[in-house]
Amino acid sequence: MTEQAPNEARVIPLRPPAARPPAAHPSAARPGTTRPPSDRRATAAPATAPSPPRPAAVPQAPAPREPLWRDLVGDVLRRERLAQERTLKDVADAARISMPYLSEVERGRKEASSEVLAAAAHALGLGLGDLLSLAQGELVRVTGRRVPGGSRARTGSSYDGLCLAA
Repeated sequence: MTEQAPNEARVIPLRPPAARPPAAHPSAARPGTTRPPSDRRATAAPATAPSPPRPAAVPQAPAPREPLWRDLVGDVLRRERLAQERTLKDVADAARISMPYLSEVERGRKEASSEVLAAAAHALGLGLGDLLSLAQGELVRVTGRRVPGGSRARTGSSYDGLCLAA
């Protein structure tokens, strides 16, 4: 008969255990009792050279989050619609999409397909390229990207636009 190893799980802590204060002497838990003189510990620290003070930790600001593409496109659609003083219903009817859906696209709650974006852009008198170009400009403005020697990022290509792939 073979002996099997005990089936014990091995737990690997993700964080080091928190430092616990030293356990109190059992007599300290009872009121009115004192430790015997032999149990008292010296309170003076051993004589050592003082360590140099640690530099104060400088809190670092979290890296700014880049905005979501759907938020940028929605902002552009809403800004263009309001600039033309048109209602959601008017633009939604012209684009042949539902008014609640267009509202959610404008608020960045829905990730619209290219067909829906093109229809909304055409309803506003824009092409899909115009809409995407305006959204790219908004992205550059919001993120504050600056490239030395020019106001726009250069990719080495002659095309100065935006390319999306699905």
